[in-house]
Amino acid sequence: MHLNGLIRELPKAELHLHIEGTLEPEMMFDLAKRNGVELAYPTVEAVRAAYQFTDLQSFLDIYYQGAAVLRTEDDFADLMAGYLERAIADGVTRAEVFFDPQTHTERGVPFGTMIDGFARARRDYSGRIEADLILCFLRHLPEESALATLATAEPHLDQIIAVGLDSSEVGHPPEKFTRVFARARDMGLRAVAHAGEEGPPEYVWGALDALGAERIDHGVRALEDPDLVRRLVEEQIPLTVCPQSNLKLKVVSHLGEHPLKRMLDLGLNVSINSDDPAYFGAYIGDNYRHVVSALGLGAEEITRLARNSIESSFAAR
Repeated sequence: MHLNGLIRELPKAELHLHIEGTLEPEMMFDLAKRNGVELAYPTVEAVRAAYQFTDLQSFLDIYYQGAAVLRTEDDFADLMAGYLERAIADGVTRAEVFFDPQTHTERGVPFGTMIDGFARARRDYSGRIEADLILCFLRHLPEESALATLATAEPHLDQIIAVGLDSSEVGHPPEKFTRVFARARDMGLRAVAHAGEEGPPEYVWGALDALGAERIDHGVRALEDPDLVRRLVEEQIPLTVCPQSNLKLKVVSHLGEHPLKRMLDLGLNVSINSDDPAYFGAYIGDNYRHVVSALGLGAEEITRLARNSIESSFAAR
């Protein structure tokens, strides 16, 4: 089978996907019109032209502007449905989807509005793809805000499998969120955390030891610390790597220098994911195809990456 066909046909899980990051410019404009929201950009083309990022923060500034069009249960249902349709086309059989409630509750959107919208779409696609939710805390906000968000989420825990940590990494070490992660684990939720994207290897150690993270989202800078690499290999802690994101946010200057192949060769448990595909221009299938082309990966490595994703999902662990 041709490698592109193999990528499409292999069952795979997506473990690092921000649902707000699937908001395509066309939907952004549709929802802005529906909800009477004025956008900073006059056309879809102008929005796409703005997707030239210099670092994580330059992306987040536009990302949060775009999320402002999400207001109603229908909006969140449409957003989730749009992602699930694309994921199915790429051979995704399970998605563990991040959402950022603080992005919306700070604008007055009730927590239940998000959850009910997501639940409707997940039900509509339940026969074609498994999709669960991971509640992410915004690390640039105080831990008190995260604790309040977790309390608000408590009536909806049957809809949530885990908590995560995202947003601006540098200057916001994992230890800032020790209490809220401990409380979430006491409530029966699993734990993941972004670490080692722009932040140093110490943030990966902190995510593991202070937060009890079972998966590390990104983790590419772990390679700078041999002791950390040794631990990640020995414990087979999953790293949810996002190649196109790393390219667009200048973590690497071109995909040919991406460390994914080296990570595989070292025995790290890595998978390929799309992060914020509407903003970075590649859903999960294209992320596979781009790194296969740039790094010369073969069928065995592609299959291993897909298998890693399935085996690293919370359905399997």
